[in-house]
Amino acid sequence: MNSQSPLQETVPARLARVRQVMAREGIDALLVPSADPHLSEYLPGHWQGRQWLSGFHGSVGTLVVTADFAGVWADSRYWEQADKELAGSGIELMKLRPGQPGALEWLGEHVQGTVAVDGAVMALASARQLDERLQARGVSLRTDLDLFEQVWTDRPPLPGNPVYQHLAPYATVNRAQKLAELRRTLKDKGADWHFIATLDDIAWLFNLRGSDVSYNPVFVSFALIGQDKAYLFVGKDKVDDHLSQVLKADHIEVCDYTEVRSALAAIPAESSLMVDPARVTCGLLDHLASEVRLVETINPTTLSKSRKEEGDLVHIREAMKQDGAALCEFFAWFEAHQGQQEITELTIDEKLSEARARRPGFVSLSFSTIAAYNANGAMPHYHATHQSHAIVEGNGLLLIDSGGQYLGGTTDITRMVPIGEPNHEQKADCTRVLKGMIALSRAKFPRGILSPLLDAIARAPIWADQVDYGHGTGHGVGYFMNVHEGPQVIAYQAAATPQTAMQPGMISSIEPGTYRPGQWGVRIENLVVNREAGSSAFGDFLEFETLTLCPIDTRCLLREGLSSEDIAWLDRYHETVRERLSPLLQGDALEWLKRRTVPI
Repeated sequence: MNSQSPLQETVPARLARVRQVMAREGIDALLVPSADPHLSEYLPGHWQGRQWLSGFHGSVGTLVVTADFAGVWADSRYWEQADKELAGSGIELMKLRPGQPGALEWLGEHVQGTVAVDGAVMALASARQLDERLQARGVSLRTDLDLFEQVWTDRPPLPGNPVYQHLAPYATVNRAQKLAELRRTLKDKGADWHFIATLDDIAWLFNLRGSDVSYNPVFVSFALIGQDKAYLFVGKDKVDDHLSQVLKADHIEVCDYTEVRSALAAIPAESSLMVDPARVTCGLLDHLASEVRLVETINPTTLSKSRKEEGDLVHIREAMKQDGAALCEFFAWFEAHQGQQEITELTIDEKLSEARARRPGFVSLSFSTIAAYNANGAMPHYHATHQSHAIVEGNGLLLIDSGGQYLGGTTDITRMVPIGEPNHEQKADCTRVLKGMIALSRAKFPRGILSPLLDAIARAPIWADQVDYGHGTGHGVGYFMNVHEGPQVIAYQAAATPQTAMQPGMISSIEPGTYRPGQWGVRIENLVVNREAGSSAFGDFLEFETLTLCPIDTRCLLREGLSSEDIAWLDRYHETVRERLSPLLQGDALEWLKRRTVPI
């Protein structure tokens, strides 16, 4: 009997077809990043080639295929998932570890001849790095071929969802003001033009939103901005006549998405073009005239949109209240029905999504809900499916990581829920992780400190017991925008570059964790915003204001493991949660809130 699943039978066949094309094209190694021409985190189906070819569904990973080898490089968040999904496929899991070689380094050490990657989805900075490494070994890099066009016969089309405006009062700065600020930066940098490929930067700049990418309210597009005119390249049937006229009034011309290459080719010789080499692909820039001078810097919009306006924060705080109220309604339902009916991880996703959908201003989830019971919680990016999910029963820990997109903000929260009676070690892990979250939440730090340097503050209480976790402690969060947003990132593994400097108005997550494979996982997460904390003889300082509003279940904790400062912080937090959410709740949800915010 053949014990292989259909997926495992399909992947080797797909690899065989790819290898045939590689041989015909004279390609010795194929590099397939998890990327699209916009270098997005979540990819439209049209560009999910790595997933299609490998069968690995993690959101991040890099595939390399040679005549006799295939491997997927993935970090620790995906190791358990990748082990399962790659089993029997003929593709090895190459575990990415801090400071150890990745896919690009492997290619430089193991391949002779020609390496191919679709330049349309390869960042300029990465392509340069790879080309330099390969040239040193006499290996050539080819970037002019989208091999999937030849082998992916049922490839999904480009998304065609409509574009709409993000309007006042939620859009607190109009697009004319944003364009004027960008053009001042262009002038300061000595650039004639600025090309943007990243979807969140474009959506923010033009106060537009869409639904082309799951969970992120963005739309597939490019933008080219000059001092007097701006061009938006998007599927023309996605922008109706009214919106086209509105944009025209701000001197923005809507062009078809496919015209971007000819527009880049038409930039006059001797002009200067500002680009972010980490956020634009080499394949697009290959269309420029050789005389066009590149001005390379981070997209100014990336910095601007990370610093939320005071007006934005008014709406964000309201979105946090609505989201917290939805969570209270869900948890009240969950506790009332736990043990009374069968509840699975899928049930939790369904009921929590329904609670959010009832809230004013709700648009969509901000990412795929993670409801992970016991051993499933040890996989940080676990996702329950109809084929594979757990029933929530017995004793243990339930991890719920979820979030919503609201017209006035983006939420992301993780909470631990005790099922039955968690054991002492599970409670110790929850207590230790909470101490790490509190430690960073209470911190004051110099304005402009590079965000990766803050990571150790959250890890210190966890490291003290010789425990650690493989992912970063925090990421930036958008304003009705991507749930993962730069430039700041709280992770010691990240490069401490100048653009990661912490500035007022930046929203970040704080989410330390602990994962015990095959047993359970713990993560507790709040969102915070940088606020001015005053000045001293040593300069200006910042602190965090906690934005997320939802009780932290103290039944998962060991009270004796918390310091007096930890307890004081937790009691103050719960007092704030109770005060802000009570007016939005009634009945069972209000009673649940009161029970879960009693001082400890």
